Amino acid sequence: MLHSSLNPDPSAAPGGLLPDLRMADDGGRAGGPGTPVTSVITKVKPKTKRPNLYRVLILNDDYTPMEFVVHVLEKFFQMDVEAATKVMLHVHHHGIGECGVFTYEIAETKVTQVMDFARKHQHPLQCVMEKK
Repeated sequence: MLHSSLNPDPSAAPGGLLPDLRMADDGGRAGGPGTPVTSVITKVKPKTKRPNLYRVLILNDDYTPMEFVVHVLEKFFQMDVEAATKVMLHVHHHGIGECGVFTYEIAETKVTQVMDFARKHQHPLQCVMEKK
């Protein structure tokens, strides 16, 4: 007769063959056979990278009125009159001034909005962005 891992027990099933259902060896772990296995599930927190930031800058020119620049700063950068005037004077005296720091998409949108608004009102105002 051939050797099989099936137990020949004629009274158990038709044909006399049942699978050999034995506990697997526990590999010599403490606690011995029959001791419940405990597992620890750790949740891995994904590492998120902060997005790059961009400065939105206004450039000085000899034609755009100061009042218009203040209006732009109030409208698109939510500055009050005092803060907008301070930035406008910085642009006037130094040739460039920072309007704010934003993620790429927001900075790009702000630059486009300012440039479109300036063109619509026939001013040569320039607004640019640079990586911080």
